[in-house]
Amino acid sequence: MRVPKHIFILRRSVAAVMLTLPALYTAPAMAQSGGGEKADSEIDKVIVTARKRAELIQDVPGAVTALSGAQLEKQALPDITALTDIVPNTTLKASRGTNTTLTAFIRGIGQQDPVAGYEQGVGIYLDDVYLARPQGALTDIYDLERIEVLRGPQGTLYGRNTIGGAVKYVTRKLSPKPSFEIKGALGNYSQHDLVLKGSAPISDMLRVGATVGTFNRDGFGKNIVNGHDNYNKEVGAARVSAELVPNSDLFIRFAADYTRDKSEPKQGYRLLNGPPPANEAPLDGLYDTRANLYKVNGHEQQVTTKGAALTIDYNINAETMFKSVTAHRSSKSYAPIDFDSLNAALWEAPAIYSDKQDSQEFQLTYTGAKWHGVAGLFYMKTNAFNEFDVLYGAGAGLSLLTRDDIDSKTWAVYADASYNVSDTFNVSVGARWTDDEREAAIFKRTYLGLAGSPNLGNPAAIGLAPNTDLGKDALHRKDKKFTPKLGFGWKLAPEHNLYGSYQSGFKGGMFDPRMDLTASGGPNTPASLEKRKGVKPEEVDAIELGLKSSMHGGRLQTNAALFYTDYKNVQIPGSIPTFNAQGQVNGFAGTLTNAGKAKIKGLELEAIARVTDGLSLNGMLSFVNADYKEWMVASGANLINVAHSAEFQNTPKKAANLGATYEWPVSLFGRGGSMSFNNSLSYKDKVYQAEIVRLTGVASLDALVAQNQMLAQGGFTLWDAGLVWTSADRRLQIGLHGRNLTDKRYKTAGYAFGGFFNTVTTYYGDPRTYKLTASYKF
Repeated sequence: MRVPKHIFILRRSVAAVMLTLPALYTAPAMAQSGGGEKADSEIDKVIVTARKRAELIQDVPGAVTALSGAQLEKQALPDITALTDIVPNTTLKASRGTNTTLTAFIRGIGQQDPVAGYEQGVGIYLDDVYLARPQGALTDIYDLERIEVLRGPQGTLYGRNTIGGAVKYVTRKLSPKPSFEIKGALGNYSQHDLVLKGSAPISDMLRVGATVGTFNRDGFGKNIVNGHDNYNKEVGAARVSAELVPNSDLFIRFAADYTRDKSEPKQGYRLLNGPPPANEAPLDGLYDTRANLYKVNGHEQQVTTKGAALTIDYNINAETMFKSVTAHRSSKSYAPIDFDSLNAALWEAPAIYSDKQDSQEFQLTYTGAKWHGVAGLFYMKTNAFNEFDVLYGAGAGLSLLTRDDIDSKTWAVYADASYNVSDTFNVSVGARWTDDEREAAIFKRTYLGLAGSPNLGNPAAIGLAPNTDLGKDALHRKDKKFTPKLGFGWKLAPEHNLYGSYQSGFKGGMFDPRMDLTASGGPNTPASLEKRKGVKPEEVDAIELGLKSSMHGGRLQTNAALFYTDYKNVQIPGSIPTFNAQGQVNGFAGTLTNAGKAKIKGLELEAIARVTDGLSLNGMLSFVNADYKEWMVASGANLINVAHSAEFQNTPKKAANLGATYEWPVSLFGRGGSMSFNNSLSYKDKVYQAEIVRLTGVASLDALVAQNQMLAQGGFTLWDAGLVWTSADRRLQIGLHGRNLTDKRYKTAGYAFGGFFNTVTTYYGDPRTYKLTASYKF
């Protein structure tokens, strides 16, 4: 594709500016001119609602990181995956083979597989609405008041019990005055984004608003066979809301959102030679592919996500507030996943995902002189459905259909209260009762040939006997759990807050969505009957000790946290090949197991300093040691502990970030304003994409070791920088931003299907990107 002239000019301009930045901006920090306003000496105070009430982030007795909407806009962060660089012990990324499905890990706890049945270890919230499925959860940042990241179990404060942590999108309330804003971006790879946002009062009580956005970019690579873009972007999004404020005590908001991702399928980079006779060598371009799968049952890749929520806030009196959150969400995805990344159906999976959820939450919040607390009742009903063919092209060729239809019902009652024993010391106690019920219908069948199953476009397919055919009457389980919390806060001195907490967490049991009963000897063998029970619930007991400080008149803030987590019954998914009587591969089977015991401990440090009125520094340093202690796997008639062979995935042992922002007065376009220049360096230690990385003594697992090591990413550093001018009235903002300026290549995900399937593919993080942004508020 020919590069447009304006993009070519922009590339040259950006490159020139970025190369000269270190030399240009060495002016004294105290320089003042051009009508600019002197910055406050104190660091901006951040208000969060991590404990369901507005409070300073430095007063929250827990590990919380928050970025305001102004920070997000000034840094031009594309989506929440950018928070990975600056939030301790946090991994947020696009799931393998997808553009908008989110993989989230905090302190070693998360869930990588987005197939129906698996539940997240990190809760993602849009305002107070829990997003039950990861599909479509990775969206552009375009209409936010702030983002909050809470680390550790959140069972006594949030409707859904999330054992690893929570990421919360908090949207802006509408202005009581008419407002309109336009934002745009132009960048390399023909990036062109546009966001329009407006609101207006209809009456003294009613306000309405809407935001629409389109986010587009050419691919970082190409399909060298058919010319399709790879790693491109074509996303549209919209949000509408209406807010009714009859009086100062009552606030009612109805909000609805819609996102559609029509990007090309993201195809992986093949690390192995292709099979004979072609023996295709790996490509030179790491973002290039030879993949041939681009449709699912006639549908091109597409992810559609939509939802609506009704929120009611009512101040019963000066101390007590009632909140109701009623929500419905749904999504549907057509996902052509080409595992082999070759121009042949060696090993690929056309898949359809759909889900829906309904939830209701009631909260009662009390803020008194001595007592503070929240109590809530939560109910959610969900359905997650998927069907996918796995096309295996070796030999005569096979199509392996898997269909999952999984219903979940959960209700919980929770409470969290703190009591001020004195002006400097408080204690807190919390509790939660969770009732999780799950039903699953799982069907798996092999069809002859590579044309697919009847479900996905081949009505003439000839099927063999079903491998698995179980209805919801056969796959049903209920898990219940009481999870307590204890904590304290102690103001050692006016500038130092020490806190400690014990929290427990729980995630319900589940059934293997790739369950293959034929691989276990038939539907009624002891092994198959054991599979039908599902896997045990995950349980977490976490201890945290932290110190939050604000010193030198508010110019320096530091946060430190030590944590220890006892993690039990870790739910770990996987797949292995299955064989016929002749020893030939005839499919694959799920290997969902519980790793019985794991220990996670770590240290997190965060700091921000206003060195001068113009210069600010911020930094993050995190360490985590996550070890499996017991993971029993069947090897013939024996059980073998493979814990010593495993590593936690998506959990680098060390991570760090160092940023600097220098701001000084500058007048442009006849307007007073300020210019800010920011630099950020972030480091991540070695990251594994799968657990088994050393020999185990179990043949089926040992075959994965070399492949999983191929997918591991060694330690690496990224450099981002930006130059932003903001007018004194905050109406106009213009920025020049660069990310991954050293053009580092680093792996973010992958599929390990070596051996019989001869396939190991990986996905890479974004290359060097730069863009020019502008926004104007009317």
